[in-house]
Amino acid sequence: MSINPHLPLVYHPNYSFEFDPNHRFVMSKFADLYQHLVQTGYVNHNIFKPLRASISELEKVHCSRYLHQLNQNTLDEKASRRIGLPWSEQLMARTFIEAQGTLLTAQLALKNGIACHLAGGTHHAHYDFGSGFCMVNDLAYTAASLIDSGDVTNVLIFDLDVHQGDGTAAILQHHPYIFTCSIHCEKNFPFRKSQSDLDIGLAIGMQDDAYLALIESTLRSLIADLNPSLVLYDAGVDIWQHDGLGKLDISWQGIEKRDHTVLSVCQRLGVPVATVIGGGYDKDPQRLAQRHSIVVQQAAQF
Repeated sequence: MSINPHLPLVYHPNYSFEFDPNHRFVMSKFADLYQHLVQTGYVNHNIFKPLRASISELEKVHCSRYLHQLNQNTLDEKASRRIGLPWSEQLMARTFIEAQGTLLTAQLALKNGIACHLAGGTHHAHYDFGSGFCMVNDLAYTAASLIDSGDVTNVLIFDLDVHQGDGTAAILQHHPYIFTCSIHCEKNFPFRKSQSDLDIGLAIGMQDDAYLALIESTLRSLIADLNPSLVLYDAGVDIWQHDGLGKLDISWQGIEKRDHTVLSVCQRLGVPVATVIGGGYDKDPQRLAQRHSIVVQQAAQF
């Protein structure tokens, strides 16, 4: 297998910082992922470092009051608890940089055909509140920004995280040029779902063959119907059979085949694709980094 040395990878060293190692959210996974890709030869003068998104930029998809309260640590206790992460200056820095990172990844994908963000997929963030470890919705922000700038005419957000992209769906529910598709485990967080343009709720314990057939047929149909300028692909690895917050029975090889299928369909049909890593939960941080690296390894084949 040959590796494309020019595959654009977007990363910032502020994505990981000192954090409670016992927390459910593995904050080290971004740095672990980067280091794993360095060690395996996927990093070769192809790293792009994003800037920090401003509050005014993020107001495209978020409430100004919420953004200021979030940034200044003045959210009430209930709102903070719903996010589930302890506030810090470092957390705010990575949150605002990460959103810009997904936008940069999309811009690089439009130029190169494919690009990968070593973070992103904060799809539980809503217009005026955060949820499920997500504070700012990078997918909604990126899609809306590209439409507003005229860089694209329409965007398909193809979300394959095990959890529904409820925040993305809610923020973009009335946007005529952004189509949201979420294929997720139905009986899993969030328990109160939003309505995407297309939701496919999967049964607990679904296995590789049925899952992969569904993914390919759905993506091919959507591209045929929408002819999108760009696909934003949330490659969440919490579909894995041993993920701490999953509930599906998808093998490691199933994740590889899924990512290869999504990327190859987009490439063969001439649709640029930008990937984000989405969710993944594991007590073994190195194993988690390896799982998140799968989408980059598959993208590097094109």
